[in-house]
Amino acid sequence: MIEYKSPDQIRLMRRAGLVVADIQDALHERIEVGMTTADLDAIAHEVLVSAGATSNFFGYYGYPGQICTSVNDVVVHGIPGDLELQPGDLVSLDCGAVVDGWHGDSAFTVVLPGGDEARRAERLGLSEITHDAMWVGIAAMAKGKRVKDIGSAIDDFITGLPASEQPDILRDYVGHGIGSSMHQEPDVLNYRVRGRSPKLKNGMVLCIEPMLAAGNQATKVLEDDWTVVTTDGSDAAHWEHMVAKHSTGIWVLTARDGGVEGLAPFGITPVPLD
Repeated sequence: MIEYKSPDQIRLMRRAGLVVADIQDALHERIEVGMTTADLDAIAHEVLVSAGATSNFFGYYGYPGQICTSVNDVVVHGIPGDLELQPGDLVSLDCGAVVDGWHGDSAFTVVLPGGDEARRAERLGLSEITHDAMWVGIAAMAKGKRVKDIGSAIDDFITGLPASEQPDILRDYVGHGIGSSMHQEPDVLNYRVRGRSPKLKNGMVLCIEPMLAAGNQATKVLEDDWTVVTTDGSDAAHWEHMVAKHSTGIWVLTARDGGVEGLAPFGITPVPLD
């Protein structure tokens, strides 16, 4: 069943969302070539402790990290460890926090400086397209009538690109509802499907998170039972925000500005509840 939140509960989720934003700001500021993914995990842990929050990833079905650190051909669920970041690496960081029992969840991708210039440009392009696809999906949540409208809008955006620039949309991993637990109904697909889907209603909080591969979208899970990689070894990018729908609009709970900048090109103004 879908968990519909009251305005006060959405406000509590905004607190968790801002802790996630703090984690991402710290990672943006401190990530550099030569760090390990375990170093990134330690930075996230510092922010969580200082905020009096906990990670919603750590211990989740035995997951051992505070965040997910996915590098190059790793799509999602990369476990922090001794992997050392190299010039030009594409790094997707999925971050979460729990505050007073309410969850926050958001992801972003960064491409490190250096390395082969052409390869780095390709990675920057993939990240930018994935980022833009996320905002297309968020705008569809504001304007659409059903959850599937989000995936349709993302699909239309990707397939509307020149064929030579189109990444592949992952189908095995999708967005989700969130609230008093991290993964809730409904699934939020990033591609077009037929048939009905739940109506977009006030009180919904959804994680919209396109994952795109530069090559083929087929994936496999490594022996650690977590790390998801593209089977053809192509790069993948991941962007995600947590978005609330309420009686007067939508509010991007994990964006520090509530989504003002990201939604402006669509003529949408997010509406906070505070």
